[in-house]
Amino acid sequence: MNPTDYVQWFRQSSPYINAHRGKTFVIMFEGDAIADDNFTNVVQDIALLNSLGVQLVLVHGARPQIDSVLSTLNIQSQFHNDLRVTDAQALNAVKAAVGMVKADVESRLSVGLPNSPMHGARIRVVSGNFVTAKPLGVIDGVDFQHTGEVRRIEHQAIAELLAQRNIVLLSCVGYSPSGEMFNLSVEDVAQHAAVSLRADKLIIMGARAGLPDADNDTIKELTCVDLEQHIHSLQGEPRHHADAALKAVRQGVPRVHLLGYQNDGALLQELFTREGTGTLVSQYAYDQLRAARNDDVAGILELLRPLEEQGILVRRSRELLENEIHRFYVIERDGMITACAALYPYSDDQAELACVAVHQDYRGTNRGQRLLEQIEQEARRRSYKQLFVLTTRTAHWFVEHGFVAGAVEALPQERQRLYNWQRNSKVFFKPL
Repeated sequence: MNPTDYVQWFRQSSPYINAHRGKTFVIMFEGDAIADDNFTNVVQDIALLNSLGVQLVLVHGARPQIDSVLSTLNIQSQFHNDLRVTDAQALNAVKAAVGMVKADVESRLSVGLPNSPMHGARIRVVSGNFVTAKPLGVIDGVDFQHTGEVRRIEHQAIAELLAQRNIVLLSCVGYSPSGEMFNLSVEDVAQHAAVSLRADKLIIMGARAGLPDADNDTIKELTCVDLEQHIHSLQGEPRHHADAALKAVRQGVPRVHLLGYQNDGALLQELFTREGTGTLVSQYAYDQLRAARNDDVAGILELLRPLEEQGILVRRSRELLENEIHRFYVIERDGMITACAALYPYSDDQAELACVAVHQDYRGTNRGQRLLEQIEQEARRRSYKQLFVLTTRTAHWFVEHGFVAGAVEALPQERQRLYNWQRNSKVFFKPL
């Protein structure tokens, strides 16, 4: 990256830096992530988030490390419903493996060598008995013994430590009031921690970059309703992560991000760019289509300027736009207006679709179609019988969406008087 591109990227990331400062993120990573070559980079990115004022709770798994200890001891685990049945021998392996993983993570977060990305970070990592657990019990006739589930998270104690700029580290184990130790699912711990702390984000780092669709491509974003319909097609780790994401969002966590720990910089790309790199799960759609407000004027002007300079749209002044803002609908993404359109009434049964614009970075993403559908819905609500549009460069798009070419003389009289013969715009009509 040349210096100019770097400065531009840094400027574009500044709204996210401001938005994330002081927020609480729970970051979960599997035991496989800790053994991966890229985990050093993940730790460095975690340190950067800490330096930017993000309050961090890290939750680690240890399944492969437990398997390794059991293999060394020549002990074979029994699994049921993809959960380990933790007997007394397996519990000793859990204690050994979790202790090693915990020490490994803490040591990596303590690095501060000169000429390293973590130089001067001086991160304080705190861990302890913050997870109260209970036995999973007997399921389908199988006694899970020392395998448990989360009963409670000591969220107040964790919040106090976060306020003192500590990173809190939670392991995939918990303790009962009677002093017993239980082996827990890392997803269970992470999901309960995020909900109990009222975290702003739960970030789940797995082997692949987000959830796959039918073609095995990464799904960029899902609402809870979408995920409920899609989750039955998932298996293994993606299914476990999707279950945790769905539970977390349903219980109040605003956003859950599913990322790949093998992708260098995935954490930073997801949090500091608009497009991200994994799958975002939220209660509602990430892009908000809504009626425009007065504070959207600057964003709409910035969106329209390139199209006005190219002669595609008629230039509008700020004063005119401020007076007509109630006619506009916008699609907003993280505070940026990415598309807009307006509805202008001209008679009892005709209205104009105007000022349809989509940011160049978001073309081909159905934003124009969504705005058209919104405008048509609003026009029908107002009992208009016909929409018309004037265009010089995008006639084919309107034809593809049901508009038919017509004559200027078919326009309402008031609109005919405003017609610019020098622009020679083509006129299209669509019955509603």
